[in-house]
Amino acid sequence: MTGVLRLAVAWATVLAFAWFGKSWLGDLSQPWFAGGLFAWLLAVIVWAAFGVVHEAEDLAHRLGEPLGTLVLTLSIVIIEVALISAVMLSAKDAPTLGRDTMFAVLMIVLNGVVGLGLLMGGLRHHQQSYNLQGASAFLSVIIPLTTVALIIPNFTSSTADGTLTTLQAVTFSVFTLALYGVFLLIQTSRHSDFFQESEEEADSEAGSGSASRGAIAKHVVLLLANVVPIVLLAKSLAAILDHGIAALGAPSALGGVLIAAIVFTPEAISALKAIARNELQRAINLCLGAATSTIGLTVPAILTIGLLTGQTVVLGLKPTEMTLLAVTLILSTQTFSGLRTTVLEGAVHLVVFFVYLVLIFSP
Repeated sequence: MTGVLRLAVAWATVLAFAWFGKSWLGDLSQPWFAGGLFAWLLAVIVWAAFGVVHEAEDLAHRLGEPLGTLVLTLSIVIIEVALISAVMLSAKDAPTLGRDTMFAVLMIVLNGVVGLGLLMGGLRHHQQSYNLQGASAFLSVIIPLTTVALIIPNFTSSTADGTLTTLQAVTFSVFTLALYGVFLLIQTSRHSDFFQESEEEADSEAGSGSASRGAIAKHVVLLLANVVPIVLLAKSLAAILDHGIAALGAPSALGGVLIAAIVFTPEAISALKAIARNELQRAINLCLGAATSTIGLTVPAILTIGLLTGQTVVLGLKPTEMTLLAVTLILSTQTFSGLRTTVLEGAVHLVVFFVYLVLIFSP
């Protein structure tokens, strides 16, 4: 019943904004009215996102790891790309939005969620184990992808201000998609056991074998039915968000932080629940998978929009942000270099996350 109500509310909101949205969004000068619209859209999008998580978790149970978490991660990242694209196509003046959102996702996921999860898991279970090969595979892709996308643009001499030439944008997009494609091939076929606990392998194979095609198809349809309203409402939310940040004089990076927080909150909750159940491998698949998919899909998407619309796309991070990213990557490599995690790793990641939050408002 809850799922039916969620879908009814989401699609009713889509119809309402399709019919009245132009007039509603035409005048956002009244703060109470703009705030009400934002709260309405935010509530519906987050509720629908929880529906995506619910259906994806059912699929995860039926398909086993790592396919289950991959479905959830890709669904969430598609929503994120849709929101960023909507802002870029509506505002026509958001050169750093993609960069800010990707950086926010990395900080929230790799430091905030990982830190809180490892702290919570350490307090509850003392030490937690995972598959080292899987974590190493994730990081071996995350490190070059983030370096190419967010650091190298600051040091190229062809352009200034962290941008790329047309040749660089096209080739970097192709390289990013190619590496991400190779990773997906490894994750879903040749070395899928890297992303499973050893005792999970037999269980997941048994579970996937017994999953009926009809049940899987049903959950896929319901997942899409929850995703589509979010994508359709993204443009309206983006317009209000852009207006609000400009009206309040808030830091431009706040837009990326809000998009990342809105989109990844359900997935973060799913990861924390997995850690509470002592399923650290599933949480790692969610968190590191989110970071990998975000860079792998967002970079080509925003560079393509920039090339097609003639917009400037700034990818290079500021010096303080590059430092935080470097610390995060080194720290993540250290955290996932052993076979078990403790409270200490969680506390260190959380400190880096809090530093990031402070620097948003006090750069």
